[in-house]
Amino acid sequence: MQPDDHPPAQVADREVNMVDAIQLALVDAMEQDSRVVVLGMDVGTLGGVFRTTRGLLAQFGPERVFDTPLAESAIIGASVGLAIGGMIPVPEIQFLGFTLQACHQMSQQVARFRARTGSRYSLPLTVRAPYGGGLRTPEFHADSLEGLYAQMPGIKVVCPAFPGDAYSMLTLAIRDPDPVLVVEPQRLYRSCIGKLSGDGAGIPIGVSRTVQTGTDVTLIAWSASVHLCLRAAEALGMLGISAAVLDLRSLVPLDVDGLVKAVQATGRAVVVHEAPLTGGFGAEVAATLHQDAFMALEAPVARVAAPDIPYPLGSLEDYYLPTVERVVSAARRTVEY
Repeated sequence: MQPDDHPPAQVADREVNMVDAIQLALVDAMEQDSRVVVLGMDVGTLGGVFRTTRGLLAQFGPERVFDTPLAESAIIGASVGLAIGGMIPVPEIQFLGFTLQACHQMSQQVARFRARTGSRYSLPLTVRAPYGGGLRTPEFHADSLEGLYAQMPGIKVVCPAFPGDAYSMLTLAIRDPDPVLVVEPQRLYRSCIGKLSGDGAGIPIGVSRTVQTGTDVTLIAWSASVHLCLRAAEALGMLGISAAVLDLRSLVPLDVDGLVKAVQATGRAVVVHEAPLTGGFGAEVAATLHQDAFMALEAPVARVAAPDIPYPLGSLEDYYLPTVERVVSAARRTVEY
């Protein structure tokens, strides 16, 4: 099958939430290319646990939208076979924490396919998975494992924080000839509203974005933590501290140039994420800055993250997740260093 000659939906300047943005990106991709298929647990009849695939079964039929058993390894393994066979699969894993049940497929098959074939073949496969805290979810549903997949060379890892990026980055991921993991902040699915790019291009994968300028310190984050940093920047402003906020947007590839330039502008940096501190991707960001922006740093790079314990019960997550107060405190220490 060849791509259909069908223009993308006209969505420019349309105000939507993140669920709508993802659903529109899937519709556009499936209309433009008949090779795109969607699979996963409850993605068909139910329309996905968060309804991001609602209406797809009725529009495209059971040959292109189909439910699977509750078997994450089988979902990813089947997607590998579909991609090798010429399709463009977009599997949904209900929560990122559940991808550990398919970790051997992700690390030993998905990530290594191009290298294993000496770059003779690509593997166009986009895995979607919601993650992150703030919703009082049961065990495993909120785990932030994005740093784990950043350690699997061969997989791009993108982390949209706004509906426009959710639309454009998913669109670009599906067009990409190589595997992409799109981690979606579930707490923002319906609470974050924004405009979409009409052509689906947006900012390319691997390019960060400064969402707020500042002169004293740069707050660095991705996904839902970007919004936390924006609130912290507002609080810091009331204290007379001007904070910039950098949205990395993707961890792999990492926009090293954009990261370095953002921190060179202030000389100070605080990295914020929901994963545990030890081994979290914030450590990679800090190491990159100490290597490539050392002469511009006025203070060591600070990190605000979750403690090194298993994700607690929902009733305790407010004590576990980074808060505005913790980000403000870290920024003040950095500025006063």
